Amino acid sequence: MRLQRSPALAAVLIIITCVCAFYTTAAINIPLEIEQPPTITAQPPSSLIAFPFDESFPMTCEAKGNPRPEFRWTKNGQEFNHSVDPRLMKEENSGTFVIPNNGNLTEYQGTYRCYASNTLGTAVSQEVEFIVSNEPKFPKETLDPVKVDEGQPFILKCDPPTGIPPLQIYWMTINMQHIQQDERVSVGLNGDLYFSHAVEKDSRTDYCCFASFPRIRTIVQKTAMSVHVKPSKLIKCAPLSANAILERRPSLLTPPGVQSEKQLVKGDDLELECIPEGIPTPKVEWVKIGLGLPDGAEVENHGKLLIIPRADQKDSGKYMCKAKNPLGEAVHYFTVTVEEPPEWVSEPQSQLSMIGTDVLIKCSARGTPEPSITWRVNGVPLKDSPAANRRIFDDTIIIRNSKASDSAVYQCEASNRHGSLLSNANIMIRNLPPMILTKDGEGYFAVESRGVTLHCNAFNDSSESVEGSRFKIHDDGSLEISRAEKSDAGQYTCLAKNTEGSSNIDAMLYVKDATRIVVTPEDQQILKGSEALLSCLAEYDESFSHDFELVWEKDDIEISFNDTPSFFSGATSMCDMLSKGSKSLTHPSGLLAFPVSCDFLNPLCWVSDVPDAPENLVLSEHRGRSVKLTWIPGDDHNSSITDFIIEYEENKWEMGKWRELLRVSRNQNSAVLRLHGHVEYRFRVYGVNSVGAGPPSKPTEMYRTPPAAPDKNPENIKIEGHLPHEMDINWEPLLPIEHNGPGLEYKVSYRRQDVEEEWTEHTVKRHSFVVKNTPTFVPYEIKVQAKNNQGWGPEPRIVSGYSGEDFPSTAPDDVAVEVMNSSVVKVTWTPVHKDKLRGHLGGYRINWWRLRSLVDSKKRHGDKHMLTFPGDRNHATVPGLTPFSEYSLIVMTFNGRGNGPGSHPINFKTPEGVPEKNPVFRVTDVQRHSISLTWTPPSEPNGILTGYLLEYQLINGTEEVGALQTIDINNPKTSKWVLRDLEPLSKYKLYLRSCTTKGCGPVVSEECTTDLETSEGHWKISEALNTSLTSHTIDGLEPETEYIVRLIPISRVDNYSIFEDVIMTPGLASVHGGISTQGWFIGLMCAIALLTLIVLIACFVNRNKGGKYSVKEKEDLHPDVESQGMNDDTFCEYSDNDEKPLKGSQHSLSREIKAGDSGDSLVDYGDEDAQFNEDGSFIGEYGPRKEKRVSAEIKAPVQTPA
Repeated sequence: MRLQRSPALAAVLIIITCVCAFYTTAAINIPLEIEQPPTITAQPPSSLIAFPFDESFPMTCEAKGNPRPEFRWTKNGQEFNHSVDPRLMKEENSGTFVIPNNGNLTEYQGTYRCYASNTLGTAVSQEVEFIVSNEPKFPKETLDPVKVDEGQPFILKCDPPTGIPPLQIYWMTINMQHIQQDERVSVGLNGDLYFSHAVEKDSRTDYCCFASFPRIRTIVQKTAMSVHVKPSKLIKCAPLSANAILERRPSLLTPPGVQSEKQLVKGDDLELECIPEGIPTPKVEWVKIGLGLPDGAEVENHGKLLIIPRADQKDSGKYMCKAKNPLGEAVHYFTVTVEEPPEWVSEPQSQLSMIGTDVLIKCSARGTPEPSITWRVNGVPLKDSPAANRRIFDDTIIIRNSKASDSAVYQCEASNRHGSLLSNANIMIRNLPPMILTKDGEGYFAVESRGVTLHCNAFNDSSESVEGSRFKIHDDGSLEISRAEKSDAGQYTCLAKNTEGSSNIDAMLYVKDATRIVVTPEDQQILKGSEALLSCLAEYDESFSHDFELVWEKDDIEISFNDTPSFFSGATSMCDMLSKGSKSLTHPSGLLAFPVSCDFLNPLCWVSDVPDAPENLVLSEHRGRSVKLTWIPGDDHNSSITDFIIEYEENKWEMGKWRELLRVSRNQNSAVLRLHGHVEYRFRVYGVNSVGAGPPSKPTEMYRTPPAAPDKNPENIKIEGHLPHEMDINWEPLLPIEHNGPGLEYKVSYRRQDVEEEWTEHTVKRHSFVVKNTPTFVPYEIKVQAKNNQGWGPEPRIVSGYSGEDFPSTAPDDVAVEVMNSSVVKVTWTPVHKDKLRGHLGGYRINWWRLRSLVDSKKRHGDKHMLTFPGDRNHATVPGLTPFSEYSLIVMTFNGRGNGPGSHPINFKTPEGVPEKNPVFRVTDVQRHSISLTWTPPSEPNGILTGYLLEYQLINGTEEVGALQTIDINNPKTSKWVLRDLEPLSKYKLYLRSCTTKGCGPVVSEECTTDLETSEGHWKISEALNTSLTSHTIDGLEPETEYIVRLIPISRVDNYSIFEDVIMTPGLASVHGGISTQGWFIGLMCAIALLTLIVLIACFVNRNKGGKYSVKEKEDLHPDVESQGMNDDTFCEYSDNDEKPLKGSQHSLSREIKAGDSGDSLVDYGDEDAQFNEDGSFIGEYGPRKEKRVSAEIKAPVQTPA
């Protein structure tokens, strides 16, 4: 690097430039303008927990590079293509995807890793484990009562379910009362409830263990346990312990044995537990062998639990717990080892090196246990990507005589059982000219006799310079000038060069005058509790007006205004003078001295306080509803009184509550009080000064005012209409003290605003009134006036409002639907005229329902849906529709009363989409070289199925993954397939997707392993059959034997069966006879059939006679329209085009045959007069539907034994 002054100042610096060899740059920050491999800039945490109350879970992966990186993910070590899952939310030009909380997260659980790649290499993120929290539950169980003799120890097991930590255990009763714990009874770290010895009061039937999981906001309860303590008959000999149980020496309920080992991670809390049993109850002591207990050690749970917070290496060692009572002691030793997760000792750094140089990449880490180091290059293990010029020596990779092709991203991962660290190092082998990253033309300011640094951050510079005594160039290219002089001001040039070229920038240095303090703080008087203002005036260079800073010190310590609440600073204008400025310091009351760096004074403060209470309050000049109050002010305590506050208390409505009545200025000691009528008052006064409000005076004697007419009328009048022909008028009533006398009433006056009419008046005592028989939603004028026994209040003001609303009378017109895509439509309409709204417009509602899928012609009414759009509008968007379906919708408006009528139903169709996932995909048969598959079509094809995409690949372990084989099945009716020519005893992954013309839907997968040998059964193939035949008899079958029957094309080009089924041949008994061949059975069936025929004929004759009765005549004269509709034979007709078995095919005897159900027709939802309720439900009735009965005869060929 080379730094130069302008020619006029060149004599000051002596600069010698020396061009050296290209060198390696470590820990570089390469500008994105230069081609470079990817660098991970954002990655997910090591674990991501899916809490049920979170809306989504981001899997973050961001990277920079040139060319722009491309991203891919692995899940559990396998490729995970997040872009094909429509449920995942993706971001453009980013590796980040978001998993929505749609209630089905288990399939996303696993370990993920992100890879960012471009043509120069691949960077790898750390692994993130996506954990789906299952709801913890105790098993449903019946627990036997615990029976224990008095004096014996026992344990109640909790065995809490697993869940997201932390776990908190509580033992309580059914009534949620905590089980009392003491030295005898305690809860262990495992959640069990320990009893050192049983006593009779331990007998109860409702011991409940509660497990709390705060992070998922869940508490679960175990089945209540019952304990029965059998009283002991043993009597101790000591006379003072009569009827007592025998004493015994201690032993430990937990932990078992005499010693155990404890490992924990550095930073975790060390918890050691000893729970003893014995009589008397033992006490527990803790020691650390060879040393005392560490500082901060805590003993809890009545001495049974030792806790050392945030343990580290020094807390390792041997600990002992001792439980003792007068009869003996029991001990247990803990060997504690504090381990550490990996920590970098030398993290690999990115490097830019010249072609032909040797590159060293060092990676080392420490931890307990010792971390293992794993190297990768571009995300691939180093052993799988060999290079002749690359060697590994201990913790260092050496690349000899590096070439441009050696450029890559190296990953070093250090891991032990407590965690792992991953670091990416970008190794670039290129010859690049130098680049200066500091902006050209920067300006720098220096104060005379002070130092200054000019920056020049050069990239790929190899030049050096030698400077004068006051000038120094640092390794980062910065130029430091000490003791700046006025003559140092000027332009400087930074020159960087190497063997590939050179680059330079200019910088300007300005040298300014020093700053001096010219005014110091002065003494002043302050108030107690108020602020002390100390000012300081300084002179400084005019160009520093925006960068000036003043530092305050107290007792030689700088005051931090952000960290010291009692200090704060602010700027004040001392005088209107150029090159001068000031700052102020404030501090609460008291004597304040501020030594300043240049000079200081000790300012003195006079302390002030709030005023004393006024005295000698006197009431005079009694004039009914007014009285004069005089007082003598109290001491103002060095601060003049600014105001006097007069308060009152009345003893009728709010006795004991003081309210402010009047505020007078400081120069007054009397006031005339204006009062309400018919009230008994007491008064008091207090003073206010700049410090605050003083205490109040003693109250005056009681003063009673005479009654009077009201001084005001009600306020906040509200007009509401809850019913069409009513208007509710409500107002805020007068306060009791405002009544001014007994007999308060209100006069309500109203009249229509849109017509000429007189006021209608009503007098009420309550604060509401309902006007009956009003027109619907018309404007009114209303006024309310107060009145008591003394007269009327002032003339009231007039307010306006509307009478009650009614349902809108008409539906929106010109409803139209524009299909946006396969699941979204835009609905437009002409808004309802305001005269038809009959109320305040609330908005519009759209109701829609699915008529049928366009895949078949059957009408199946789906669930009804509704969306509400507030405000005045003429269009809306309806999302969430099923593709390739026919829908119907209506639009209605609503007001405060409710919904109006619906518009004429509009039918529309959505275009095709991709199918849903196949609900069934399974393996039906596995042989040595073949796998038989079967599946069912998707429940929602979302279009016309064009076929299926069947893929499979060998997955014998992670190291052996075969190529993905694809089979296009162009027959959408195919539901079975046989994969042939497979490897024996090999594991295959099978994928199936349904396809339409719009593409293929989500994949469903299955795994299967081929057999080592062919199964016991062997295929037998008949002779070729004529294509004109519709049946074939198979001979030579064994009775009571299961067979698989297939009908396949002779060419087997399409590799699929025309027909396949499993049959079971009957036994010999079913061939030669059964109940159906017995004579008595045949006779019984004939009798039943004859009796049924007679009953049907009688019913038919009786029905024909019904027309002769008078009731029938009345029905003919007054036909029931609803009944006619219900009996209309054309209602809900359907075409008989259900799927039927292939002609000549045979079904298994165990297979279930279902009759096709017809779907609902549009009549189910009404015609043009169709209505919806306010909540969107449909108004109407379903008529009877014709039932279509489908019978199926299942036959199986039977071979009679010879």
